[in-house]
Amino acid sequence: MRYLSPKADLTFKKVFGEHPDLIISFLNALLPLDTPEEEITWVEYLNPELVPQNPLRKDSTVDVRCKDRLGRQFIVEMQMMWTSAYKQRVLFNASKAYVSQLEKGGDYELLQPVYSLNLVNDTFSDSERYYHDFRIVEVADTHEVIEGLRFIFVELPKFTPRNYGDKKMKVLWLRFLTEINEHTREVPEELLANPEIHKAVTQLEESAFTEGQLLGYEKFWDMVSTAKMQISSSRREGMEEGFEKGIEKGLEEGHKKGMEEGLEKGRYEERLANAHNLKQLGVSVEIITQATGLSAMEIEEL
Repeated sequence: MRYLSPKADLTFKKVFGEHPDLIISFLNALLPLDTPEEEITWVEYLNPELVPQNPLRKDSTVDVRCKDRLGRQFIVEMQMMWTSAYKQRVLFNASKAYVSQLEKGGDYELLQPVYSLNLVNDTFSDSERYYHDFRIVEVADTHEVIEGLRFIFVELPKFTPRNYGDKKMKVLWLRFLTEINEHTREVPEELLANPEIHKAVTQLEESAFTEGQLLGYEKFWDMVSTAKMQISSSRREGMEEGFEKGIEKGLEEGHKKGMEEGLEKGRYEERLANAHNLKQLGVSVEIITQATGLSAMEIEEL
């Protein structure tokens, strides 16, 4: 049996964008839902294309978007590469989903939270943790939270099943995302033993896809590979350019500093000469100090 990777655009949307029971299990496992009352029991898929009311505004599309009975919205995205602008895109999409809930004249109290869950197949932080939970928090005193938007980022390369503090289903779903790919011939028994993970695995069987879909799948990975090379090349060129600019800046600052030090030394020597002449004329040390800015000790040593 040959499987496809669940991280590809085609397979990720097939698993989590077509099976409500799987996205419910996935969200309950990965989101920071603190009480049983917060758990998701039912979802309705929403249009993943976030179309602005004003046609002149920016359109955007997410991988999976759904809502539950309470009206809470959930955005789920699989991001293959980290870029500096990705957090801004996540904020943009979640904010758009949040404000789109309210019709003209509607009550703000009707607004329900939006959760943005982002699986990143790359590393972007210096932290050893793979799971990052962002909220709008008062930072100085109360640490009060403004509810409405919550952002979860998961650095998949940092995940290891040895994170014993994690919930069982969180570990199973992250193993599903990180361990199954084109090289998988036998799926671990502990994954197949769970009905939801087992169902998700069957969606990845190569035989479940048409020839056209498989060609699109291969093209997706070709584009990812090309993009990675371009980003790597840009970063390398940026580092080289930064190094060269650093040298130029260092030389320029060194030259400037040298000139300033030279001028200062010249001014000091001029004050010493003036003080020496005044001292030869019998002017008191107090007056020489006031006239040149030198200390009494410096004048005595002349």
